[in-house]
Amino acid sequence: MTPVGSYLKKHTEALVKSVGIEAACEITGKSKATLGRYYSDADEHADRFMPIDAVALLEQAAPYPHVTSSLAELNGSALSHDETRRNSSEDSGGVNSDVIALSQRFALLMGEYQQSIEDGIITVNEAKRLLRETVALQQVLIDMKLHLEQETN
Repeated sequence: MTPVGSYLKKHTEALVKSVGIEAACEITGKSKATLGRYYSDADEHADRFMPIDAVALLEQAAPYPHVTSSLAELNGSALSHDETRRNSSEDSGGVNSDVIALSQRFALLMGEYQQSIEDGIITVNEAKRLLRETVALQQVLIDMKLHLEQETN
């Protein structure tokens, strides 16, 4: 399987599991076995991917658009997804609070990294924690960018 295919299958699995397998079956009208084939890394399922309409339905129910985000990352793009809509007009913290949040997030990321490399090996779970912190840091940077753009207009 290609690295891109493997990457997409991992994110497809994350999407299904974030919704729940039973709920994913109901939402898509697919069986557990069919959904499992979409993210299976077995050679016989290497060319099977979830149809885009099923992805769209699941991402509406999911807390995060895993597959859409992975497609953007493969293209060198990034998505900004935040259901709390922190960048609304009610957000009055501005750049100063963004700088504070940025330093706090960076400290959390460095703490996770230090903890992860203590034994010289970054495990899958540690990599997932690092990824979560990196995405949170990215969100703070996006907030900061939007606030800076808002202040210059």
